[in-house]
Amino acid sequence: MTTTPPLAPPRTTGLTWRPLTVEDVPAWHGLVRAVEDFDDTAERNTPDDLVDALTDGSWKDPAADTVVALDADGVPRAFGVVEVRPGDTRSVRAFCWGGVHPGWRGRGVGRELLRWQEERARQKTAAARRDLPAFARVHTDEHVTAARRLLERAGFHAERWFVDMSRPLDGDHPVPEVSLDPDLRLVPLDAVDVEAVRLAHNEAFAGHWGSEPRSEEDWRRSVVGSRYLRADWSFVVLDGEEVAGYTVASAYEQDWEVQGYTCGWTDLLGVRPAWRRRGIAPALLAASMRAFARSGMERADLGVDTENGSGALALYTRLGYRPDRRGIAYTKEL
Repeated sequence: MTTTPPLAPPRTTGLTWRPLTVEDVPAWHGLVRAVEDFDDTAERNTPDDLVDALTDGSWKDPAADTVVALDADGVPRAFGVVEVRPGDTRSVRAFCWGGVHPGWRGRGVGRELLRWQEERARQKTAAARRDLPAFARVHTDEHVTAARRLLERAGFHAERWFVDMSRPLDGDHPVPEVSLDPDLRLVPLDAVDVEAVRLAHNEAFAGHWGSEPRSEEDWRRSVVGSRYLRADWSFVVLDGEEVAGYTVASAYEQDWEVQGYTCGWTDLLGVRPAWRRRGIAPALLAASMRAFARSGMERADLGVDTENGSGALALYTRLGYRPDRRGIAYTKEL
């Protein structure tokens, strides 16, 4: 349900703006593909991903939180989405995503779209603030300099850098053998209660930059209910019946052609504080890498915050991962 009235849409010459609907997905996907191809983005969206962006979550309100710009022929030329997930406890984050068709750039469309997103973010975070700091956040690939200039001119600052890392899985790069303490055991993700893993995740990530607790609905929809999840590539380390650590891995097949190789992607890796420095994280990664290789994947990939204080970057490097693409989280305090 909309808690604040929708903003007036942006005003740009030659374009008509309105909210996105599920019926727009085929044409909207054509626009998204044009943006992704021109900007050579690391991640690619499928039509199902766009449906999820509008419908996958009880908190989503596309009538108020999305816009699409149509040209005189009714063809989408720009779009924007603003999302504030429920459950934030340390800050309230408004995630903004959008794009402008390459042929319509340089006309002020992106500037007006970002202005609309920022104002909608202000509305939504004010409604959910609960006396917490509020931020608008936009993620972009480092090499997309036009997007970076637009964000910086609008007062956003580059707050955090992320790097995608990749590791071969061929015979020249064997997966290391990593032993666990005798009182610990490695089991498949789907052998463990979903809620126990969610709570372990929230504890493991409590001190991480930008992290907020994942709600039960969000976890079931976006993690264990994701169409990309590969439960056979995902594992949990148990100490008795306690979840000590876990890894969640997925197959994003839509990215493989652009990447030029097949891979298993580690979405999440976490170890609860009481079980750290016992070799659990490398054991989990090694288990996933072996599962990737058994499935015929050419590489193992993951992403990491370069300023992660847990030593994750050093761990991944020791296990043979090497840097690939870089991305930036831009933030503006609201």
